[in-house]
Amino acid sequence: MTARLEGTVALITGASSGIGRATATELAREGAAVALVGRRKERLADLAAEITDVGGQALVVPADITDAQAAAEAVESTVESLGRLDTLVNNAGLMLLGPAPGADLNDWRRMIDINLMGLMYCAHAAIPHLVQAAAQGPRQVADIVNIGSLAGRGAFAMSAAYCATKFGVGAFSEALRQELARQHVRVSIIEPGSVDTELREHNSAAVKQQLAAAFGDIERLQAGDIADSVSYIVTRPRHVAIAELLVRPTEQI
Repeated sequence: MTARLEGTVALITGASSGIGRATATELAREGAAVALVGRRKERLADLAAEITDVGGQALVVPADITDAQAAAEAVESTVESLGRLDTLVNNAGLMLLGPAPGADLNDWRRMIDINLMGLMYCAHAAIPHLVQAAAQGPRQVADIVNIGSLAGRGAFAMSAAYCATKFGVGAFSEALRQELARQHVRVSIIEPGSVDTELREHNSAAVKQQLAAAFGDIERLQAGDIADSVSYIVTRPRHVAIAELLVRPTEQI
């Protein structure tokens, strides 16, 4: 069976771990050449080796996408090295939770910079190349997939700034979808519930205890579950757009 993304190129941010790593592996399995963007170069190199060892094509692109120029250069490096850009997966993110009163404003800024501005910087740089890829084939469609959150659909205490960034991702995604639809660049948002990744490990011990108590012993989503959702979205026929996909653990209320 022919790989469904053969002849295309995908750029994945936050590719060094978790959802980003799983997504890169999944899209490579579907035949896409993948650009691995992140700050941890050694992890990216290890992933690239795993992909190339099984016959895939991977490009390591170390970059801090919270810097607009670095994000633009990551996109340009991808196009220069791999020849085109068909899919952008904006996955890089940070979740720092805690009460709003007395919060460290640097934590708020860091989340805004990576969850929202970094995503917007990458999209801004990628759009011209995605429009061109959709016009030229081989699939005559291109995709931006933004990884949002259940916290972008409903606000939760102890998550004020994080929720604000993810609500922003939702608004940006929908507005951009409307602007690019007629050019066959699909814009989608995936909103995961609780996923078993490193995301929550950046919090204090007290916050991690609260999270554990809130979710109890439910079976959380795995990174591969969200990678599978990304793959589903970007492999739909040209006339089918999955604008929004909410994915929860079965037991999460």
